[in-house]
Amino acid sequence: MSAAPAALVPDTPAHTVDAFHRGRFWLVQPKQGGHRAGMDAMMLAASVPSTFGGRLADFGAGAGAAGLAVLSRCPAAEAVLVERAPEMAAFAAATLAHPGNAHLSDRASVLVANVTVSGRARAAAGLADNDFDFVIMNPPFNAPRDRATSDRLRKEAHVMEDGLFESWIRSAAAVVRPRGGLAVIARPEQLGAILDAIAGRFGDAEMLAVHP
Repeated sequence: MSAAPAALVPDTPAHTVDAFHRGRFWLVQPKQGGHRAGMDAMMLAASVPSTFGGRLADFGAGAGAAGLAVLSRCPAAEAVLVERAPEMAAFAAATLAHPGNAHLSDRASVLVANVTVSGRARAAAGLADNDFDFVIMNPPFNAPRDRATSDRLRKEAHVMEDGLFESWIRSAAAVVRPRGGLAVIARPEQLGAILDAIAGRFGDAEMLAVHP
């Protein structure tokens, strides 16, 4: 990952512009506060087959790293970057507007929405049932004691809320089409909650353990 001059996107608050996939796409992300993308986003994107050519939803997209990583690997795919924090969604929009992403931006869009809502509220937010072929998600899976912070955006991005996996996976099951896919990145101790949430909603589950 390398950096480019921040002046490329002058209207975005203090930020960096970083190259991913050896310069195949660029990410405009906050310099301080909020969420900065790293290897977890790249690993999440790698869970989508390179032959994928459908419509993808990136839940908790942040500045758009995972979604754009999928698009850079899958030339026929489209992605909706779903982010509940308007400030982070603005970074995702700046990412799509970056000239280095012109080859990807026509296949991506940003949606400001809370993925924990359900039913009509979810549809009204722009997440219609059976509208996607694959959902990827990088939810805030850290316990408050592990990521204590006074920064509101960073807390929203990193600290888990009660019932998180149930609500996120419930929405994923609603918006994905039959035989669609789901990929989640989380801590090992959260596997039970994830399996409980996918039971009756998705088919077989495959786990890939990643060591630090």
